[in-house]
Amino acid sequence: MPQLPASDHTDGTRFFNPPAIRPDATPPGRMRRLSILKWQWNRPKSDWPKWIGNPPPKGDPHAPPAAATVQVTFIGHSTFLIRLPRPDGTALSILTDPIFSMRCSPFSFMGPKRVRAPGRALADLPRIDVALVSHAHYDHMDLPTLRALARRGDDPLVVTPLCNARFMRGTGLRRIMELDWWQSVAIPGLQVTCTPARHGAARTPFDRNKSLWGGFMLHDGAGHRLFFAGDTAHGRHWGLIRERLGAPDIALLPIGAYDPRALMAGVHATPEEALTGLRQLGAKHGIGMHFGTFRLTDEPMDEPVHRLARAVQEAGLPPDTMGVMDHGECRDIAWQQPDDA
Repeated sequence: MPQLPASDHTDGTRFFNPPAIRPDATPPGRMRRLSILKWQWNRPKSDWPKWIGNPPPKGDPHAPPAAATVQVTFIGHSTFLIRLPRPDGTALSILTDPIFSMRCSPFSFMGPKRVRAPGRALADLPRIDVALVSHAHYDHMDLPTLRALARRGDDPLVVTPLCNARFMRGTGLRRIMELDWWQSVAIPGLQVTCTPARHGAARTPFDRNKSLWGGFMLHDGAGHRLFFAGDTAHGRHWGLIRERLGAPDIALLPIGAYDPRALMAGVHATPEEALTGLRQLGAKHGIGMHFGTFRLTDEPMDEPVHRLARAVQEAGLPPDTMGVMDHGECRDIAWQQPDDA
């Protein structure tokens, strides 16, 4: 891999979370890997169901979004279909961290396995114009899904942080744009800006943090902003994003995969931290993700949803400030003015 450009989040060979992002020291990589191996060897038996059915899907992801709204369909985990209305009555379709595979793993026979089907099948989605891939972990960059997307002939623009294109070049997707944090790419009707996240990346034991991780701010050109956080822990980046890009109208934030806390605090947010992140971003409406599909860590399957609802209530906020969508639910959401619109 070529030498990386100089910045506050790389030493030239690997990326890292700089002090401006993390609120505390990150354990050395070798120590953390040993702790994770020990945890995985001694993990408690799963209390997740082997399989759970999805509710009947609500809404029609092929119907154009209503005026002054954004249409959001929750597929599962961190996969959303986002549709922005165009002046001609059609819609621009964006797919986030698409994974429709049965496992998030380099192997088809082992690794974290779905406990529920995708809320919508890939074949049932409209043509995809843009795919956002936040980082190289298998539950966010699923190459079989990306190959299936290429076979459909959609030819989407794939936007991803630095040094991730090399993983995806064999998928058949032809247009892959790599961005560093704060860099943007624009197409008619949309600007995508890569944003910091407090996380890490790897696809093998030998390429830890050789590729960058991040989130994305979507700007529709009419003053509306939607933020997709990717995968992230709680940190100072929420405030930095608001300062540099403005508060989003709507934020899609991770709420699961946080237990055991001693190991996960540096890479995954709790529901309470996600709500704090929403408020630091200045967003009026949040939607939780990264829960209830793959058992990645030890918390009960439904705990993130219940903890999020309790956190909203205890903060004295309206119940619709932040919640979750049903798997497969398609909803037109009115743009809401953020605090510093």
